[in-house]
Amino acid sequence: MSKKKNAELSRMWGFAGKRHWLTIASCILAGISTVLSIIPFVCIWFVIRDILYAMKKGDLSLAASSGHYAWLAVAFSLLSILLYFVALCCSHLAAFRTATNMKKEAMHHIVTLPLGYFSQNASGRLRKIIDDNAGLTEGFLAHQLPDLTGAVVMPVAVISLLFVFDWRLGICCLIPLAISVFFLKKMMGGDNADFMSGYMTALENMNKEAVEFVRGIPVVKVFQQTIYSFKNFHAAIEEYKKYASGYAICCRIPLTGFNITLNGTFILLIPTALMLFSAASGQADRQKLFLDFLFYSLFTPVCTTMMNRIMFASEQLMAAKSAVSRIEAILQEKPLKESNTQKQPKDASVVFEDVSFTYPGAKKKALYHVSFEVPDGKKIALVGASGSGKSTAASLIPRFYDVQEGDVLVGGVDVREIAKNDLMDQIAFVFQNTRLFNDTLLENIRASRPDATREEVMRAAEAAQCQDIIERLPNGLDTIVGSGGTYLSGGENQRIALARAILKDAPIIILDEATTMLSPNSRKSVLNTLNELHKKTDITIIAITQYAQETVDCDRIVVMKNGEVLAQGSPEKIYSNSSLIERAEIGVPYCVKIYYDLKDNGIELSKCPLNNESLVELLCRLK
Repeated sequence: MSKKKNAELSRMWGFAGKRHWLTIASCILAGISTVLSIIPFVCIWFVIRDILYAMKKGDLSLAASSGHYAWLAVAFSLLSILLYFVALCCSHLAAFRTATNMKKEAMHHIVTLPLGYFSQNASGRLRKIIDDNAGLTEGFLAHQLPDLTGAVVMPVAVISLLFVFDWRLGICCLIPLAISVFFLKKMMGGDNADFMSGYMTALENMNKEAVEFVRGIPVVKVFQQTIYSFKNFHAAIEEYKKYASGYAICCRIPLTGFNITLNGTFILLIPTALMLFSAASGQADRQKLFLDFLFYSLFTPVCTTMMNRIMFASEQLMAAKSAVSRIEAILQEKPLKESNTQKQPKDASVVFEDVSFTYPGAKKKALYHVSFEVPDGKKIALVGASGSGKSTAASLIPRFYDVQEGDVLVGGVDVREIAKNDLMDQIAFVFQNTRLFNDTLLENIRASRPDATREEVMRAAEAAQCQDIIERLPNGLDTIVGSGGTYLSGGENQRIALARAILKDAPIIILDEATTMLSPNSRKSVLNTLNELHKKTDITIIAITQYAQETVDCDRIVVMKNGEVLAQGSPEKIYSNSSLIERAEIGVPYCVKIYYDLKDNGIELSKCPLNNESLVELLCRLK
């Protein structure tokens, strides 16, 4: 356990980089400031001593030196405040650099992780982990660490004062401090030290569920499912409550003892002073004893304040350690390995050879011994019910994840032996859920190829049927869209994503339910564009879709169910097999069945039903 704690502190130290000396300087200055803050109390003791002596002699002029002590008290107080201010300046600079470096290292590491990591960890969650935990660490280093250093120096100063003032009264002040340290260790040590990690996780989950609940309020209102939608949020609250109340229960006895001990210092100090006063042999001894009692009476509240600072700073130290470990957990995520012998794909073919895959943390396999081939320049479709493994298989091609069994080949080369940048150059991926940057429409499309000209962007936009979007926007391609900009519908976002893919001019395009959110007319136009693009450029297209109409012009169809390949072959072979369609649980429109029935009987149609509305209508009437 101690090694883990030391590792966390060492890592926190490492994040400071070259500015770690500022943290050291801050601690030293805070310690000196604490020592200097004690000197005014000593000066006050001398002032009171001189005044009492002058009053005893009946000549106040004898107390003239007391003014010097008073000025010394003021000077040391100001110097203590000044040093503490400088210490805080140093600690803040070190804290800012530490928090900045934590965020930088985390973000630099995140961009090296496979894209599959982000499907398991939402962007909002990652941002909150990085921002919140870096903020906790910054707060501790900036504020609590100097206070903690000063508070630790205080007991040492008290022990030193025992040799200057009455040691018996000093011990009366020291005993409660020692007992309070014992209770403090009970609160901050043992299981409570590990408790903070669970507490932070519960707090994070509660915040996440709160955001999801608020986001889902429109759906909740429409379908009147308030109770059910609140379940996850309520469960997260209960989990947080368990940790919060559990920590309070564990700390109630030590905290009570801590407070009683500190506040009860005078209970021990006053009786001791009375006994010593009564046992004093002379007037001079009584006077010195009285002065020492006044000193410790004034000084004890300062010690109490310092112990409270230690308690608060110790709690923040636990939180900071937990914060560092959570950031470190992200940094421990392994990027995808790159082969030392990097090869170049020979063409745009894709081959799955006996591929099995399990998501990280999952017990059940997502893919079971999947094998299929996509020849160079061909168009295939992965079809199947939801959860059949279509998107999982597609995500393995650009190495969102690495397979555990089997091989995925692009251009005859295992994707693990292709440099990441080279592999990305080969593939354009259109996701089902598209995110736009808070930037112009031009730059959003140009994100796939930053060196593209405005004319090339415009051609890609027209090919993706984005003309109406551009015409509608106030500044055309120069309109700010995305978060904080002009709102675009889901279908419009999808067309922008298609424009990106077309602009990239990659030899392989993967469409993951890319037309789901498009209107029928837009879907038809986009598919016509892709078909024309496929004919002209011989690009390889892998389409994941639930619309059978979109697959009739594919060269090959791969039917999947429960992570396995049920069948593969031409559209005619697949859609003419009724038992296969039923087993795969895929819906095939009646017009598509009629289309292939006609083809089987030697009746050739110039266009597929999707691209000929009158023909679709006619075929549906034949039912």
